Amino acid sequence: MAKEFKFPDLGEGITEGEIKKWLVKVGEKVAQDQSLAEVETDKAVVEMPSPAAGTVLSLSFKEGETVKVGEVLAVIGEAGEAAPAAPAAEGRRPSISVVGELPTEEVMVSSRPAPSVVYTPTEVKAVPAVRKLAKDLGVDLGTVKGSGAEGRITEEDVRAASKPAAKPAGEVRKGVPKFDLYGWVERLPIKGVRKVTAKHMMESQMKVAAVTAMDSADVTDLVALREKLKEKALTDKKVKLTYMPFIIKGVAEALKLHPLLNSVIDDEAEQIVMKKYYNIGMAVAIDEGLIVPVIKAADQKDIFALAEEVTNLANLAKDRKLDLADLKGGTFTITNYGIFGSTYGTPIINYPEVAILGTGKIMDTPVVIDGEIRIRKILPLSLTFDHRAFDGAEAGRFMTDLKKQLESPELLLLTTSSD
Repeated sequence: MAKEFKFPDLGEGITEGEIKKWLVKVGEKVAQDQSLAEVETDKAVVEMPSPAAGTVLSLSFKEGETVKVGEVLAVIGEAGEAAPAAPAAEGRRPSISVVGELPTEEVMVSSRPAPSVVYTPTEVKAVPAVRKLAKDLGVDLGTVKGSGAEGRITEEDVRAASKPAAKPAGEVRKGVPKFDLYGWVERLPIKGVRKVTAKHMMESQMKVAAVTAMDSADVTDLVALREKLKEKALTDKKVKLTYMPFIIKGVAEALKLHPLLNSVIDDEAEQIVMKKYYNIGMAVAIDEGLIVPVIKAADQKDIFALAEEVTNLANLAKDRKLDLADLKGGTFTITNYGIFGSTYGTPIINYPEVAILGTGKIMDTPVVIDGEIRIRKILPLSLTFDHRAFDGAEAGRFMTDLKKQLESPELLLLTTSSD
């Protein structure tokens, strides 16, 4: 008997996904749990396993289309068996909500952009009202055949000419850029990770009372410590030691002293939910946008364990091979725009978290110490926080304790990995 395979509820608020790639074809035999398709959600690319062994009778969506939770992805049954009739699709269209291809507009090819000012020869037979309508609609009356007396052009003729013409065979191309008053333009789709990120950021901006506090840490000793340890990390752990593990460790320790920053706001219950664990998300830039994998129990791991996890998660994120579990459970987020040469910023909170730390580029900076000017390594810090959860005083105290950790890096080495 034919079995319908419906797109399952993957949790984490995921309501739809995009068929990134079909791994089987209609008529192909499949085993139970064999992957049928790669589906991309706003969280990750996941493979959809077949619920049963049999023959693929039908595939309900094309690559690039959106499937919603509960919709039939495919039908598996016996060879020669008829697939159940699919219900009429309601407004199905190619996806623009998760990563895939935007539906390419069909545009009539023109040798040059239409003139922004319509020139209407005086010999054209049209009354002033019709000429004004043509100008408003951008219709060249010289190209309109009049249907009125003695070839006079009517309003109906102008309106008909303003509507898109039927597409003659061989005269339609896809993906031709449009143009505006000043010249050619290119339209880029807001889709996939970019669209989901945009939606999430707008939600954060609308719901959060965001404030950004800025400070800096003297990380001269931290830079020296990393130089000493990076060879050991490469030799013993086969991992490149960056500054991120130190920052994650420092943040986790500072959060223990300031638990309000390690919380989320339950808007419905009007409660601040303080987390008793420290799962630190780190923003990773990929071609499609930003992904935030989460390092679980960051406070319980030493610098080398954190370095391994940072490297592994970053590589998985860039390859779009993260498991959904890697993206869940965050309590605080760090974004490092310093790798792109930036200093300070105003990062947007990863709602419903209540704070995010932005780190800038470490710079050689003249600093007055004991009346003398010295060159020190300075790390810019930007903390955006939700003013609903706590006030600026608490944010300042958190930054002070974080700076203590980063400026005395030996403190970051005291905790050993629990693994």
